[in-house]
Amino acid sequence: MKAITRRTSRLVTVGALAGTAVLAVSVPAFAHVTVQPEGAAAKGGYAVVDFKVPNERDNASTTKLEVNFPADHPLASVMPQPIDGWKIQVTKSALAKPLEMHGKKITEAVTKVTWTADGKGIEPGYFQKFPLSLGALPEDTDQLVFKALQTYSNKEVVRWIEVQQKGQEEPDNPAPTLQLTAAADGHDAAAPDATAAADAKPAAQSTASAKSGTDTTARVLGVVGIVVGAAGVAYGVFAGRRRTTAA
Repeated sequence: MKAITRRTSRLVTVGALAGTAVLAVSVPAFAHVTVQPEGAAAKGGYAVVDFKVPNERDNASTTKLEVNFPADHPLASVMPQPIDGWKIQVTKSALAKPLEMHGKKITEAVTKVTWTADGKGIEPGYFQKFPLSLGALPEDTDQLVFKALQTYSNKEVVRWIEVQQKGQEEPDNPAPTLQLTAAADGHDAAAPDATAAADAKPAAQSTASAKSGTDTTARVLGVVGIVVGAAGVAYGVFAGRRRTTAA
């Protein structure tokens, strides 16, 4: 009787562990709108950055993204890369204090970039990257905070505008924040070539890679489920034979 009880306990434990593993990989992670440089974002230089926008809704698509630029650190050069299926609007405003750039006086700067979907936008289960070329990056700060608005096809607007405070927990809707690195030697990098930017091919949608990743995850989970199920059946048969032999 004790042997049977021990075997039953083991079976229950195995089943519980398997269930916990399935739940662990099934729980979705909550993603935010973020910004990351392609390479380094050094103070005083230029950088290409990607605003990564995940769709966090199951019943609506993301159809619009608005990124507002920090007024305390205006950027003289902001150039978006074309993206298939999206219209791009760059909004400029006059500067209270003109900037000096390559010997020229800059009296206005980009204050907002808006992407609006031509078609379905970012559908549930996918994400999209929105690239921008920025410069010259400021030298008197360690980060740039961009406040973003994400609009869904059901008219819902998510405001990613909360600034992370040092020593505190991450807010529910953190604003995308670009961390700047120390200026490299000869940090006065050349400005992006406008001709090259104009000739750049539209950025490919990230939905294909996201779909591939989703399919791969589904296959892995399927294999894991089959292996766990087979192990459980085998253990049950083995335990049954042991009980029969013992009897």
